[in-house]
Amino acid sequence: MTDLNSTPAGNRLHIGFFGRRNSGKSTLVNALAGQKIAIVSDIAGTTTDPVYKAMELKGIGPVELIDTAGFDDEGELGALRVKKTELAAEKTDIAVLLFSGEGLDEELGWMRRFRQRKTPVLPVIANAVCDRAALAAEIEKAAGQRPILLEKDDPSAAETLRRELIRLLPEGFELPSITANLVSAGDTVMLVMPQDSSAPKGRLILPEVQTIRDLLDNRCTVVGCTPEGMDAALAALRKAPDLIITDSQAFGAVYAKKPDASRLTSFSILFAALKGDIDYYLEGAKVIPALNESSRVLIAECCTHAPQNEDIGRVKIPKLLRKLAGEGIRIDVLGGTDFPEDLSPYALVIQCGACMFNRKYVLSRIARAKQQGVPMTNYGVFLAFANGILDKVAVQ
Repeated sequence: MTDLNSTPAGNRLHIGFFGRRNSGKSTLVNALAGQKIAIVSDIAGTTTDPVYKAMELKGIGPVELIDTAGFDDEGELGALRVKKTELAAEKTDIAVLLFSGEGLDEELGWMRRFRQRKTPVLPVIANAVCDRAALAAEIEKAAGQRPILLEKDDPSAAETLRRELIRLLPEGFELPSITANLVSAGDTVMLVMPQDSSAPKGRLILPEVQTIRDLLDNRCTVVGCTPEGMDAALAALRKAPDLIITDSQAFGAVYAKKPDASRLTSFSILFAALKGDIDYYLEGAKVIPALNESSRVLIAECCTHAPQNEDIGRVKIPKLLRKLAGEGIRIDVLGGTDFPEDLSPYALVIQCGACMFNRKYVLSRIARAKQQGVPMTNYGVFLAFANGILDKVAVQ
């Protein structure tokens, strides 16, 4: 069970450590964490899959440290490790890039890639055995940014690194409020939360928990119910709720019962605006009427779980797609971080609310879709469209 007192990974600042094998990545991660979370060895390629460590960092707050495999890894297995490193780069909010004194062109290439993604980069020289001052000057000349020099086993290295990371913090790196654009202090907000087989026994799903906390922070009164209990919940209130937030799969039933005075949205739409590009999702929904039996659609989930009878991404949305476009429409469903490099075969990508991913990674997916000219929308936006109420739903 998830600790509800801890900050979800998707809300943490992701700090990734990148470099060639044996450049000192794992040593720095351990130093910054103050504990041995990554194996350190003189053997090249010790780090295989990325190592993720959630912690609190003084002056920054909740972070996720990512120790990656060397991007110079070799062989068939090495190529798979580099793919994992590239995926970690897409999630990274601040990149610590270690220069080794070898393969400078490749290291500078990674620096350019981070800058193209608008990811702040901290260049570091730690394990290099060459003339470190000369290497630093060469990097500064080529990249316009002088790296910091950290001595091996220097007890002050972690503090130096921490201060530099604070300096590079992206402006407004903390996620904005989930609901602030839709509520005011004193509002009554009703949450309609189906408790079907996909809801974990004994607890609420993450978007519901986060939304409740956000509404309390915004000084709202929160009323919770299931779709079946909505009539009783409305009858218990002295006036209609200012806002109703529902699970997207219940849009139709909730809209039918919604008082005229209450605005309506969904958890998925709220998270689409929080972590993605809601305008691009709304634009993407415009292609839905043009889908037909020769179309191909990608449903991109962030969670990985076994399919269930009531599963929204693997059962309910595909059923609606076939109803709208015909039984012959081709539907691919991918979970977790599985996301194609080539999106061109798809007429539409339907992305979930992405509560498990950080905003940096979600935006990298959207950027790929935009670059390839592929429309993209979101579970909540799609379901509002399928129920004929997209123009009646509050989106931001």
